[in-house]
Amino acid sequence: MNITTEQIKALREQTGVSVMLCRKALEEAKGDIEKAKVILQRKGADAAAKKADRTLGAGTVASYIHHGGTVGVLIELSSETDFVSGNEAFKALAYDIAMHIAASKPEYVKREDVSEETLARAKEVLQKEVEGKPKEMQEKILEGKLNSFFAEKILLEQPFIKNPDQTIRNLIENAVQKFGEKIEVSRFVRYAAGNR
Repeated sequence: MNITTEQIKALREQTGVSVMLCRKALEEAKGDIEKAKVILQRKGADAAAKKADRTLGAGTVASYIHHGGTVGVLIELSSETDFVSGNEAFKALAYDIAMHIAASKPEYVKREDVSEETLARAKEVLQKEVEGKPKEMQEKILEGKLNSFFAEKILLEQPFIKNPDQTIRNLIENAVQKFGEKIEVSRFVRYAAGNR
């Protein structure tokens, strides 16, 4: 199949991934842009996994103020080098994640940040919801309920507000693939006036 420049351009605009990677994904997907997006997501996850043990030595701090000053977020997005952290696209990513945090109110960056005490309390509450279900199904149902409960509270597992088809984790994995470096949200804080 002959891949056109327009197809590559369209995929690049939607994903932000390099022209070469877009071409390869389109070739593998035989020109189907939706399949190519899935291929790029899978490759992004693989690229992120390969870079997981690298050291983060640079980064940027981004802020976002929402609703006339009633909600504000500070986020530290880390990378390996100043070259990447100084890039405007990297800073835009940090800003987008800060805006997402303002809207979605996550409590943790990743699942590992949830304390054993919090996990035990959540299990205790959700255990009551699975009572009366078949014994052999209770553990699976409880696990599903816990995953749903924490997916709302964990930043990396939340659907990105600008594109709900991808999670914040997918967004970062795509950035890892784009920049060629390990990238992660080191920390964030969300401030809100009143009950926002």
